[in-house]
Amino acid sequence: MRRLHMALDVAKGMNYLHTSNPMIVHRDLKTPNLLVDRNWVVKVCDFGMSQMKHHTFLSSKSTAGTPEWMAPEVMRNEPSNDKSDVYSFGVILWELATLCIPWTEINSMQVVGAVGFQFRHLDIPEHVDHVAARIISDCWHPEKVKN
Repeated sequence: MRRLHMALDVAKGMNYLHTSNPMIVHRDLKTPNLLVDRNWVVKVCDFGMSQMKHHTFLSSKSTAGTPEWMAPEVMRNEPSNDKSDVYSFGVILWELATLCIPWTEINSMQVVGAVGFQFRHLDIPEHVDHVAARIISDCWHPEKVKN
């Protein structure tokens, strides 16, 4: 139950950023950028990579961030938007569901190749609750989500 509440705290924080006017896209959402207080309340922090979104897409000349949590389009230095944060949120949900650190078996450059150019994603173990697994997968494949 605690992990569910932590996931909801992150979702609420990102919802606040994404519904601000103008929208704020974090661009470096990852577990090291989440603070947890003594009551297990999670706050999103470290807005060094954040940008305000005034148009449809963000574009940046730098591909900064941590590859293990980055969306494929960010790795390829393509225009990105708030959906890039949703992808990163999916990695955080994967961490909460598996209690593992993402991509420990390969180095950061290999993660860029695997995720950014080979379109791979983390494996979701069978023991993960099927509803949680679906949410994680939907974060990584937003084009498959039906409205």
